[in-house]
Amino acid sequence: MRDGRYVVVIVDDHALFAQGLTLLLESRAGDRFVVAGSVTAGEEAVALVGREGADIAIIDLALPPLGGVETIRRVSAAYPDTAILALSGTEDLDLAAAALRAGASGFLGKSADPEVLVAPLLTIAAGVRVVRGDLLDALLSAGDRTGNGIVDRLGSRELQLWALLARGLETSEIAKPMLVSERTAKRMIASLLHKVGAANRIEAAALAGRYGLLDSGTD
Repeated sequence: MRDGRYVVVIVDDHALFAQGLTLLLESRAGDRFVVAGSVTAGEEAVALVGREGADIAIIDLALPPLGGVETIRRVSAAYPDTAILALSGTEDLDLAAAALRAGASGFLGKSADPEVLVAPLLTIAAGVRVVRGDLLDALLSAGDRTGNGIVDRLGSRELQLWALLARGLETSEIAKPMLVSERTAKRMIASLLHKVGAANRIEAAALAGRYGLLDSGTD
């Protein structure tokens, strides 16, 4: 943070959009955010994040030639503590899922009302991931519910953990019903994400819905 405000950087190939976003954040939430800089090429994103010590990176998914997803992957790998909000001009579910897998903390369409941007930024800055409701519903309902045998390969404790994770509980809230310490819960969650092939908690929740764990009422 800088002077008590979250440091934001913008990666978008449309300089005018980045300028408009900067003005919006400064006028609507200048006491919470400071926009430290912007670049129009994904190749420059990692350097910008590092140079400004960004808390949040807003990254457009249409970034030729590198691409927004790869840009997110590189920023997330270099600076895992930087929260990333992916923006897209399309409602492509595959692109949204790819962005989340690459390390994005949230996904919003550029068609969304700019006025609603402040709340998601505050949310991801607090460490909570953000996906618009209708998009999450679509991700949850997409694909089959078999899981390619994943569910069958997990034990009852792992299924319980997965169901708790899918409900959006924090690590401390998961540790209590699992009867483990918060540190142990973190290790268990990391192991579970690896086993089910999920890059983050949002993807794990989507998979849980797809495979029927939310419908079964697993405790």
